[in-house]
Amino acid sequence: MKFPVYDNTEIQYYSCGEKFFPCFLEELEKAERFIFMEYFAFSEGKMWNTILEILKRKAAQGVEVRFLYDGTCSFKNPYNYAETLKSYGIHARAFNQIRPVLSTVQNNRDHRKITVVDGHTAFTGGINLEDIYINEEERYGYWKDTVIKLRGDGVKSFTAMFLQSWNLYSNKGEEDYPRYLSPVSLQHREGKPAGFVIPYCDSPLDKDNTGESVYMDILYNAKRYVHIMTPYLILDNEMITALTYAARRGVDVKILMPGIPDKPYAFAVAKTFYPELLKAGVKIYQFQPGFLHAKSFVADDEKAVVGTINLDYRSLYLHFECAAFFCHMEAVNSVEEDFQQTLRRSRRITLKTCKNEKTGTKIYGRLLRLIAPLM
Repeated sequence: MKFPVYDNTEIQYYSCGEKFFPCFLEELEKAERFIFMEYFAFSEGKMWNTILEILKRKAAQGVEVRFLYDGTCSFKNPYNYAETLKSYGIHARAFNQIRPVLSTVQNNRDHRKITVVDGHTAFTGGINLEDIYINEEERYGYWKDTVIKLRGDGVKSFTAMFLQSWNLYSNKGEEDYPRYLSPVSLQHREGKPAGFVIPYCDSPLDKDNTGESVYMDILYNAKRYVHIMTPYLILDNEMITALTYAARRGVDVKILMPGIPDKPYAFAVAKTFYPELLKAGVKIYQFQPGFLHAKSFVADDEKAVVGTINLDYRSLYLHFECAAFFCHMEAVNSVEEDFQQTLRRSRRITLKTCKNEKTGTKIYGRLLRLIAPLM
C-alpha cells in the first residue's frame, strides 16, 4: 500500500482517554453511512458496553458497521464473539484467530487502532476499547495515553488500511473501494487547513519496515529536539544508532517511559538499554503517576507522529501497525505541549540511577535481552 501526502485535513490531539472518549461517542452517533473499527483489544466494561450500544443502534438504522479485532481477544471474550456481534447486525471478524497449533504466524498480531466514520473522520492512537484506557479501572496507577482525530482527505488512507485488513482472510473477491473513498469537503472552515499529513501502516508481510523508517528519519533530520513517548524500549542496533547519533550531534533527545510498568519483564529489558543511551546524551524519564502507553514522536515544533507503534521489536517488525505523520500543523504544538506537561510529572533517570538498580533486576533484564525479539 502506498501512503499519499494530504492537505485538506484537520487533526485534533487528545492527551488522555478521558478527553477522547466523549468526542469518540459523539462521532459514532453522527454516522449515517458506515462505521469501520479495527482494534487490538476490547473487553466488557463501561467503555465497550457504551460503544456497543451505539453500534447496535446504528446497525438497526441501516448504517454499515464492521468490527475487526485481533484474535488474542479470544482470551478475554468468547472464542466465537464475532457471531454474537453478527446477531446484532454488526459485521465482525477476528484477525488471525488464536489456534492451538505451533506457528510463527501467531506472532503477527493486529495491533492497529482505527475507527473510520462515513469516510470523513478517523481516529488512531494508543487507546484500545477497555476501561483502563479511560481510567475507569486502575491497574498500574494512572493510564496515560493519546489519540488523534483526523477529518478530511487524509481519512481515505485509514479507510483503505481497514479494508485491506478486513479482506486479508476473505475469499470473497475484490472490495468496492471507491464506494468508501469518496472525496471529502471541509467547507465549514474558510480555506484549507494548513500543513500536511501522511497516514501510514506497517505490515510483517512486506520487506518495508515503515514504522522504524519514519522514526529514524525524524531522528536523523532533527535540528533542535526529538521528544518521544513510548511504553516499551527494546531496540535494535539501527534504532540505537539513530538515537545516540542525534544526541551526540546536539539534538535534545528525550524519552518518556512508564513509572509503573504493565509488563515487568519488558521493563527490565528496557533498563538494559538505558546506560548506552544516557552515555550518548539521550535523556530518559519515567512517568511517576502510572503507566504511559502513548506512542508519539515530536520534533523541532515542525513534525510529529501519533499512532500505535512502540519502540520494541514486536511493533517494529512483527505486528500490523498504523500511525499518522503530520507537519506544519497546530496539532504538532499540542503534542509537544502534552509532552512537556507529562515531563513535569516524571523522574529523570541518570547513570547513578542505573548503577543503583537492584542486581537481580539487572541480571534478569540481561538474560531476557537474549530473547528480546520474542517479547
